[in-house]
Amino acid sequence: MQATVETLSNLERRMTVSVPMKPIEDEVGQRLGRLARTVKMPGFRPGHVPMNMVQKNYGAQVFNEVISGTVERTFSEAVTENKLRVAGYPNIEQKSSAVTPGNFEYVATFEIFPEVAIGDLSAVAIERPKVKITKANVDRTITVLQKQRASYEPVKRAAKEGDKVSVAFRAEMDGQEVESTHGKSMDLILGEDGRVAEFDANIVGLKPDEVKKFDIAYPADNPNPQLAGKTISYEVTVTAVDKVKLPKVDEEFAKGLGIENGDVEKMRADIEENLEQEVAKRVRARLKEQVFKGLLENVTVELPRALIGMETERLMQATGADLQRRGVDLSQVTLEPGLFEEQAKRNVQLRLVLGELVNKNELHAKPEQIRAVVDGYAKGFEQPEEVVRWYYADAQRLDEPMGIATEENVVNWVMERAKVSDKTVSFDELMGAA
Repeated sequence: MQATVETLSNLERRMTVSVPMKPIEDEVGQRLGRLARTVKMPGFRPGHVPMNMVQKNYGAQVFNEVISGTVERTFSEAVTENKLRVAGYPNIEQKSSAVTPGNFEYVATFEIFPEVAIGDLSAVAIERPKVKITKANVDRTITVLQKQRASYEPVKRAAKEGDKVSVAFRAEMDGQEVESTHGKSMDLILGEDGRVAEFDANIVGLKPDEVKKFDIAYPADNPNPQLAGKTISYEVTVTAVDKVKLPKVDEEFAKGLGIENGDVEKMRADIEENLEQEVAKRVRARLKEQVFKGLLENVTVELPRALIGMETERLMQATGADLQRRGVDLSQVTLEPGLFEEQAKRNVQLRLVLGELVNKNELHAKPEQIRAVVDGYAKGFEQPEEVVRWYYADAQRLDEPMGIATEENVVNWVMERAKVSDKTVSFDELMGAA
């Protein structure tokens, strides 16, 4: 095998690889010979099919298989010999045998991974959130838990926020029906997180058996592309109104949350511990976000087009899958690559920077760090040891914990070199609450 490499640009390379034809022809002949011993054809016993018929029926397929294997093997060998780090997939073009008699020759065009130059990180400013869990935070969490376990009683009065209402409705857009319960009632909680506030506001004040028609103009940036910028006309019939009845915070309530002896104070202590863990998780996320931003602002790197294209395709597929899970008809949605290109560039740049830092500074996750992440996952389950065993039963399952632990090493490494200051914030601010 002979290989020559040309530099087309900073990242693009063209490699010409030449391989003698005789070993390829010998391999084709050997495979056809093995095939002739087992192939079945009408009128012949297995192993007695004439070689010329085997050649006629299977020769092209076998030749292509051998050529494909030869390209894969020799390309890998040539890349290793020339110490090239290939980014993405190569474009392979086979030369005519008339041009290269006695040899099989192909040209591979590809990009290589770039050099990554990380600047001075001492000027990167990072704010570390400091949060104190208060009695009010615990009380509010208990209220949420009460609502999750609430019961409801029917009332004859008008609906108020927080009530459970049963409604039947139909929706139209431009005179065409787009959604309907077909006369059947569905339950909803007025003012519940995630609901359309304008819709619920029109239901508040209605009594059982009342009907109301109203329009909602959805903004152009609505996350549901089927509603974005559209005006929907609704006709809603309220069939029932139920008021909420919260359970008492007592021994039975505590037992329902897993406190075997029903100790309410123990329940409160467990809730506080869980909030502390969530705060620690959110603080780590904030720190990682700032570290990554600081790295991207202090790096010089040319991005391979192949990697950007692959990441753009991945983002498009992930978005399409997410929209399908939300019930969106993808035939009505056009996902343009341009919408994802900036995010793809950022992702590729970040991966290159992280890879450079991890390899150059030996920041790979250690076994004990990976185990700590797995233990953290398992802690919330009734049988944590079973969760740990599940992760370690398959090495691929450890990829995510390994990635998380490695990112933590990068974050800690950067923070040792950056300008870090503490900032006191409220629990709601850290959690992103309004």
